Amino acid sequence: MTSLDTNKASMPPSQSNQVLLRPIDMTERAPQARRYEVIEAIRANREHTPSIHQIVDPKDSVLSIRSFSLWYSKSQALHKVSLEIARGRVTALIGPSGCGKSTLLRSVNRLNDLIDGVRVDGSMNVSGQSVYGPGVDVIDLRKRVGMVFQKPNPFPTSIFENVVYRLRIDGVRSRSTLRDACESALRSAALWDEVKDRLDQSAMGLSGGQQQRLCIARAIVADPALLLLDEPCSALDPIATLRIEELIREISRRYTVLIVTHNMQQAARVSDATAFMYLGRLVEYGPTRAIFQVPKLPETEDYVSGRFG
Repeated sequence: MTSLDTNKASMPPSQSNQVLLRPIDMTERAPQARRYEVIEAIRANREHTPSIHQIVDPKDSVLSIRSFSLWYSKSQALHKVSLEIARGRVTALIGPSGCGKSTLLRSVNRLNDLIDGVRVDGSMNVSGQSVYGPGVDVIDLRKRVGMVFQKPNPFPTSIFENVVYRLRIDGVRSRSTLRDACESALRSAALWDEVKDRLDQSAMGLSGGQQQRLCIARAIVADPALLLLDEPCSALDPIATLRIEELIREISRRYTVLIVTHNMQQAARVSDATAFMYLGRLVEYGPTRAIFQVPKLPETEDYVSGRFG
């Protein structure tokens, strides 16, 4: 049993998906009185060793990232990032704006390839298969790695055609197969009961929260090995955000989820593991409960409690 499993098992059922954020004590030392050795090393562009809690056996990881670096022309955005993302878990990427969270996420299904001047070093593997190796079929990769963006992006077609799009481009033509897959994906996205009587209507008529759940259904219809979520609630109201968070916990029973979020409360609520990044480097990675309550680094403690960053 990994410490992630132990972490979950040790919590009462009513609290198993929630981590209480440590309240800020304003009488504690001000941030400037604390020395951030790792942050200082990163700012000075010196080598540093991230603090990694032993949480994932590489044999149990869906996504393995090893010394991964990325450049936009001459500007380096990621610096030798190494992470093992556990199967069947929700892992959150947190950190200040510009720290490389979304760049790392978009690297997993090679969306950064669309930007001129991008080059990478190091390796990534999804379910043991290379992401950047020679001869990789990027279209096939994106079938195995689903992605949902900050703003809902439904296609201007019917709800049904939005959901089964991935299957159609894969050559599936059987109406009964597509219908069953559509229903299954919409049920998994907690949207079936709301749209089952209007599948032939335009997806553009759905609310923002419904559109985002539709995008999640579209991402999981092909049964991906990994689901990437890039701030999926940033454009939604609080009620829709709550529905998406509940959905993330639900689908994590079937899928491995990697989510980028700026919302510390959201990371604490939905994730099993959390990785804190700063200026393209990994600072600390561990079980969410440990990161938010007993982090190893003062930088992490002050960031998640709002005193830094």
